[in-house]
Amino acid sequence: MRYIKPHYYDAFTCLADQCPETCCAGWQIMIDEDSLEKYENIPGPFGNRIRNSIDWEEGCFFQYGKRCAFLNEEDLCDLQTELGEDSLCDTCRMYPRHVEEYEDLREYSLSLSCPEAARMILGCKEKVTFETWETEEEDDFEEFDFLMFTQLEDAREVIYQILQNRTLDLRVRMKSMLELSDQIQTCVEENRFYDVDRIIERCKEKPEGTRKTNLQDRYAFMHAGLEILEKMEHLKPGWETMLKNIKETLFANGIKTYEAIYEGFQKEMGYDSPGKEDWEIEGEQLLLFFVYTYFCGSVYDDQVLTKMQLCVFSVLWIQELWMYHWAEEKRKPTFLERTELAWTYAREIEHSDPNLELLEEWFLQGTHG
Repeated sequence: MRYIKPHYYDAFTCLADQCPETCCAGWQIMIDEDSLEKYENIPGPFGNRIRNSIDWEEGCFFQYGKRCAFLNEEDLCDLQTELGEDSLCDTCRMYPRHVEEYEDLREYSLSLSCPEAARMILGCKEKVTFETWETEEEDDFEEFDFLMFTQLEDAREVIYQILQNRTLDLRVRMKSMLELSDQIQTCVEENRFYDVDRIIERCKEKPEGTRKTNLQDRYAFMHAGLEILEKMEHLKPGWETMLKNIKETLFANGIKTYEAIYEGFQKEMGYDSPGKEDWEIEGEQLLLFFVYTYFCGSVYDDQVLTKMQLCVFSVLWIQELWMYHWAEEKRKPTFLERTELAWTYAREIEHSDPNLELLEEWFLQGTHG
């Protein structure tokens, strides 16, 4: 079995009661079967409290005021305080650590939806590297397309190279990644897997793309994306309000207003000056996070292009949130504010399968419709 993790993975430490947005509120916390069995047999008054705090039909903890039944007023977990960390269910013990599973491979990451993990991801100035190790353990996935997965891994390595090429404008890198994914998608649909290696090699030699942004196209795309975000289930009330305010500020007055805000924000962030490096590094780290997390998952549904579109869309929309903040506050958002907007977006998208599916359906309609 192979294992992979980003170089910063082990440095994560939970902020506990110092976290600006506890993970124990707002989300349904599902409980694994082993933990449910353990909770059934804990004796005494606290054991009774545990059993009365679980929705046994759904397999999750009850919430009161959208807070887990065990989250106390100090934003600490009574379950952990009383019985120790070993008493936590898999969800609570793992988060924000995340595992993607493939045949004979486990990939570990930190979820962008965690404020501290988001701070680590956006604050990483050096190029992300990955640590790998192997064990004797083996597993066997039924009907796993190992050939396709190998090609996806190879493509992802080239995408990393493009993404971390800081001599290229970030917009060029985005478009090159999309172009490569589009070409691979065509090969998958036409069953031309023998062409994938050639496409990967060609892209490695000469990334394709342009730094020029067509603002009419961007306005139309981001406006349509906003309508999709509005249709999703909203996990936090403040998110719905923010989307309404974004529509009013950025889109209600037409493309001319949008262009003026976009160009002013780009100048403020130093996009066309030597000061753009920090801005582009944050975009690079966000893109790398999404690509690492989602791209190879297309081995399960053959949707290579939609996975990359999800990655690029997410970064564009996090940057759109930064631009909205600038337009509202009349100042450049601080690093912590940019981080908060990143994890706010991730909380609405990453942890809702219906939301992810809605986005992918929209990408498919735009690609094939």
